[in-house]
Amino acid sequence: MTTRDETFAKVKELIDPFNKKGVALTEATRFAQDLEWDSLTVMDFVAAIEDEFDIIITMNMQAEIETVGQLIDAVEKLRDKA
Repeated sequence: MTTRDETFAKVKELIDPFNKKGVALTEATRFAQDLEWDSLTVMDFVAAIEDEFDIIITMNMQAEIETVGQLIDAVEKLRDKA
C-alpha cells in the first residue's frame, strides 16, 4: 500500500510528459481547463495511469474526473478493490 502523497508523486510523474505548458500541479489542477488536454491526450494519459497502477478506469469514471485530486481519489479507491 502506498500513501496518498506517493500516489500524487507518481501521477505527477506520469503527467509531466503531457504537461506541455509547464503548469504547476496541485490536486486542484484541472485536466481540460488548466492543462488544456484534448480527448486524445486524455486517452493516452489514462492508458499510462492504468498500466502504472494496474487498474481499469471506466469511461463513466473518466467523465467524472476533472482534477488531479479526483484522479488520485479514483486510483486509491480502485487499488483498494484490487
